[in-house]
Amino acid sequence: MKTSYWLMRFALALLLLGMFFGHLASESYRFTDATQGILPFHVLRPLHVSSAYFGIIIGGLACVSLALFEIFPNLKLSKWLKIHLFLWFISISGIFYSYFTKDFSGREYWEFNPIWALPIFLSFVIFLFFILKNLLTEKKWPSYYWMWFTGILFFLFVFLENYLWIFPYFKNDLISDLTLQWKVNGSIVGAVNQLLYGFSLYMMTKISGNSEMAHKKIAFALYFLGLFNLMFNWGHHIYLVPTSRFIHHLSYIVSMTEWIIFIKIILDWKKQLSESKKYYYFFPYRFIMASEYWVAINLFLALLLSIPAVNLFTHGTHITVAHAMGTTIGINMMIILAGAFYYIAPPLLNKLTRITLNTLFWLVQSLLFLFIFVLVIMGVKKSIWQFSDSSITFSQHQNSLSFTLVVFIVLGTLLFFSLAGILLFLMQQSFIQKSKS
Repeated sequence: MKTSYWLMRFALALLLLGMFFGHLASESYRFTDATQGILPFHVLRPLHVSSAYFGIIIGGLACVSLALFEIFPNLKLSKWLKIHLFLWFISISGIFYSYFTKDFSGREYWEFNPIWALPIFLSFVIFLFFILKNLLTEKKWPSYYWMWFTGILFFLFVFLENYLWIFPYFKNDLISDLTLQWKVNGSIVGAVNQLLYGFSLYMMTKISGNSEMAHKKIAFALYFLGLFNLMFNWGHHIYLVPTSRFIHHLSYIVSMTEWIIFIKIILDWKKQLSESKKYYYFFPYRFIMASEYWVAINLFLALLLSIPAVNLFTHGTHITVAHAMGTTIGINMMIILAGAFYYIAPPLLNKLTRITLNTLFWLVQSLLFLFIFVLVIMGVKKSIWQFSDSSITFSQHQNSLSFTLVVFIVLGTLLFFSLAGILLFLMQQSFIQKSKS
């Protein structure tokens, strides 16, 4: 179980680094020369994206492994987690080395040298065998078992797709290359979401004491709908790519099925509001509920982006960034923090600590909402500029955003310090709390 704690510490450290690099990257908006600052923007951006991206992935794996230790008293193949952790350490070290030495591959979200992807793939293969060895000891699987299994399985499949570009057949065909690149990024997020949403459901069964909720038909219906979207709704990422119209039409239809999830969340809000009063002071529950509200907000934005007429105007603007921030911080990070509080933080906190964490919690929620709102404003302004007949140059357009950019940087800085306070508290607790193993 100690290895799982180290996985969680590793994830928290990467999330902290991701926000730090993101803060430095936001400062770059003040410069007219992209090479100014502590590090140039083209280095800071992948450092920010990769740190946050892999912090989320490792955090999800840490949450699942901690849950498995709780579910199975005699956990099988637990020593394999040490190899899993070691492979991640090798890979992340190599990725950072690539960025600092500017050894880029040219991919949008996987800019590092592809050699460092091999340890990631092997780590997931090991984790797949690890969870199957334990889950197959039970005949009746709750929905979150299926989410964990299919999330890892699809991650491996999509991860292999992600590196088809190294073969000339795909690399030399611009349309195929771009289609695969954008398809992969959407699908990998969906695969990781299966891990995190499954863990969120597991947490709710633990907190409520009602394990049957994970066996209900509605739980499996929502699981299959999420899996269906993981496999097919990525097409709205490539509306602008001249691929088969059938892919665009199918992806649009699949994306619109997410309205079912959105409506279900809205209908459940009343019940959640009454439950939140009961569990308000329990931080794991509070972060789980925060992720639910962010799912509603972000899903609404995602559904709008899935409409071709809207996507045409928003593609390549800060509205897409707002959607990514809502997913990464509002949903994924909230679930990971819920797991970290549940397994790491002491159940009873002194008054000062509780007040401090409560303040930081509400600061994060408020600042994140404002941060995303400002990004949407910046995106709308860029979209208007792109599709107008004005002779205004890009640099002139950027200058017109000077006040908005200052607000963006200030909000991002405050959000960074607020989240850093929570992450540093959890990292500290992970070292001073006695292991439950």
